[in-house]
Amino acid sequence: MARLVVVSFRLGGTDGVSVEAHKWTAALRTLGHDVVHVAGGGPVDILIRELAIDADGRSSLAPLQRAFADADLVIVENVASLPLNPAARDVLYEALEGRKALFHHHDLAWQREHLAHLDGPRDQPDWHHVTINDLSRRQLEDRGIHAVTLMNSFDCDPPVGNRAAIRRDLDVDQQCLMLLATRAIPRKNIEGALRLAASLDAVLWLLGPSEDGYGPQLEALLDAYDVDVRRGLGEGRTVHDAYAGADLVVMPSTWEGFGNPVLESVTHRRPLAIHPYPVAREIMSFGFEFFTLDDVGSIAAFLRDPDPTLLERNLEIARTHFNVADLPARLEALLAVVGVG
Repeated sequence: MARLVVVSFRLGGTDGVSVEAHKWTAALRTLGHDVVHVAGGGPVDILIRELAIDADGRSSLAPLQRAFADADLVIVENVASLPLNPAARDVLYEALEGRKALFHHHDLAWQREHLAHLDGPRDQPDWHHVTINDLSRRQLEDRGIHAVTLMNSFDCDPPVGNRAAIRRDLDVDQQCLMLLATRAIPRKNIEGALRLAASLDAVLWLLGPSEDGYGPQLEALLDAYDVDVRRGLGEGRTVHDAYAGADLVVMPSTWEGFGNPVLESVTHRRPLAIHPYPVAREIMSFGFEFFTLDDVGSIAAFLRDPDPTLLERNLEIARTHFNVADLPARLEALLAVVGVG
């Protein structure tokens, strides 16, 4: 079987790129491949700190060349897609000259207003490209780069969290607990979640921290709305506990490369209120039944009288199209196209 090297800014964390890279690694190992992780941060096999997002200066070519020396394929997780460290991207390109590489694109620079000035991914004859949505695939095609779409995949039978314990710990009695399982940054549209929580007289649970200097804006928003808010997952809790404790999941983002909480709400059998950002519309086209943020009446009616058949129909769609159990076969077919067996 093949020796595969996965490289990124960081791996092994809870960010979306790390989570999806972990799923790919598990699937590739199921197929019998040897997988090595290389990154600028995280619990990895080979740590090259100059690859980190916040690294200063240009990294040396030699460490990457050594890491790739006996690789049959290098899988690049977002380093060239969203080049938050252009110096790392550039030295990576050098190290991949003449090598077989698979670029797994989660986001693209022009999809973020503040990064639109950065160059998009490059291409060479032995380089292949995978996107996690059709929008990105089409945008790459418009720029002369052929890609295929392989959407994110999910455990459709996740562990069941402890609903009673989590609600007791959060001091939530009969109120609606609304889960926002994201970080707090501008495009997450925290105000949309607060507005819905206020309309439903719900407790809003924001799992992730504020990032990118958004803290002062977040605090101002929280002060502006009369909403009871819980912050952070907390010690000893799992994300499965969070979904178990919630009555409603909210995904108010205006942009996501994918938006894993959308499918996580489905696999945990929870109703979802969503802002239909572009990729969400792709996901919804599979037939999922979600509420929109402004459909307060329908959401309130569902919470008063839940319809489990709607949640089960959503779950069956996820099993058919987004099941992590099918990922090994999908990656095996992809590697066959790439020429790695």
